[in-house]
Amino acid sequence: MAYINADTIRITTPLTRDVALSLKAGDNVLITGKILTARDAAHKKFIELLEKGEPLPIDLHGQIIYYAGPTPTPPGRASGSFGPTTSYRMDKYTPQLLERGLLGMIGKGTRSTDVIEAMKQHGAVYFAATGGAAALIARSIVHSEIVCYDDLGAEAVRLLTVVDFPAIVAIDSRGVNLYEIGCNTYKINREKNEG
Repeated sequence: MAYINADTIRITTPLTRDVALSLKAGDNVLITGKILTARDAAHKKFIELLEKGEPLPIDLHGQIIYYAGPTPTPPGRASGSFGPTTSYRMDKYTPQLLERGLLGMIGKGTRSTDVIEAMKQHGAVYFAATGGAAALIARSIVHSEIVCYDDLGAEAVRLLTVVDFPAIVAIDSRGVNLYEIGCNTYKINREKNEG
């Protein structure tokens, strides 16, 4: 059961451009519907296909990609623990995927300037999931199936069905960056306390 307060925004997938554009950095969201998982090995394969002029094995329009791979699934569960991986590992691939309709990404850590500019151009949003809360996140996963790149093991591309997947809008479609806001707020408060 997810913690919900008056400021929590519920969104469903597929993500629409209107919803992506309406979200602001700092918004708490609960995501319900289907999301994809892919890490750097799968992203590399995507880009290799695009460079050959071949189609991707998945349709990215309106999709959210969660940068994660699971631990083994315990009996009676839809998934093992499923925590986010560091997002910058996908940065060199992300602008090309945003060009092909990707509207949302979930991970941890900040993104490069190139990714943020591409997000602004395509109206996409970046969500942060809490690192270290993999078992808690897995509770929101009700179904998991591999859709491509089974050979990658835990890094195979999966389609997850989620209910109330908890995340925070870390960087919105205007490029407002919660990581920068947090750092700046800390610096201001530190200077006040030291002065």
